[in-house]
Amino acid sequence: MPHLKIDFDLLKKICETPGAPGFEDPVREVVADALSGVADELRTDGMGNLIVRKKGGSRKVMAAAHLDEISLISTGVDKNGFIRFHTLGGFDAKSLLNQRVIVHGKQDLPGIIGGKAPHTQSDEEKKRTPKTTELFIDCGLSEQEVSAVVPVGTPITRSQVLSRIGNNLSCKSLDNRISVYILIEALKRATVTGVDFYAVFTVQEEVGLRGARVAAHAIQPEVGLALDVTLANDLPGADTHQKISVLGEGTAIKVMDGSVICTPKLVAFTEALARERDIAHQRELLTAGGTDTAALQYLTGVGAQVTCISTPTRYLHTTVESCNVADVLSGIRLTQAFIEQIHTYFKD
Repeated sequence: MPHLKIDFDLLKKICETPGAPGFEDPVREVVADALSGVADELRTDGMGNLIVRKKGGSRKVMAAAHLDEISLISTGVDKNGFIRFHTLGGFDAKSLLNQRVIVHGKQDLPGIIGGKAPHTQSDEEKKRTPKTTELFIDCGLSEQEVSAVVPVGTPITRSQVLSRIGNNLSCKSLDNRISVYILIEALKRATVTGVDFYAVFTVQEEVGLRGARVAAHAIQPEVGLALDVTLANDLPGADTHQKISVLGEGTAIKVMDGSVICTPKLVAFTEALARERDIAHQRELLTAGGTDTAALQYLTGVGAQVTCISTPTRYLHTTVESCNVADVLSGIRLTQAFIEQIHTYFKD
């Protein structure tokens, strides 16, 4: 695929720009700028979803890629200047300890998530995972200095840069910024579509698919395509049936996850597109978790037919999420094909 390469600078900007659930404005602006002039309509709804519309026919189709990243929110500052926080999205507390963060107060403050040092832990404490309520953020400042710029309810995101590691890309928040990037690139390349196509960059997915629910209810699509990551458990100790997806074997087409069973006919249509265009792909069946796919299917009032194009990703919900470059390119090509050819689905 010599004609299709990763725009590393754009992807880096998308991944590293903050966008906690409910506070997606900075990353939404990046996406809107990247898509300037690409669509017939570009607007933001009252909840904060960015809606990008390509006209081409009467049938409504909606794609959804969520903007938000798992994050933290401040609940207060203690007398020693340490920030206490609540999680926004699913975290394993072990992945938080000793990580760098950015506190987005009246001015951005760098910080470190700290906890009880192992030297002072009891044997019992060493055996268990710390609770998030036992952790704190150290900005290296006094209570007065922190309190002046960090009111209660300040969003906090993790600090990590996008890196190339072998054939992979690694960063915080590839869930779901890699899908945001894929949808942007597909929209740029899809010159025509035979449907009324809505690409929605949704908000607050990590806290309950909230933005996608609102957008799907408003748009009422007949067909829904989510774009998200999926677990690549292709690691030492995992048997074949436990891997879910494998890095380097292509983009993944969702059959089901913990929130949705995808429409078999649409899954088959998407797989056929991949075969016709010689796009590497694999099936995804994840028995846990959930994505905007569910919000597209049964929260629309229509009962849309749905599937999801998923990017296999290792180390989900950590600061070193990793995906394969070739899989990302396959995802762009399949999403482009879907936009261009979904009108033929209605003729079956």
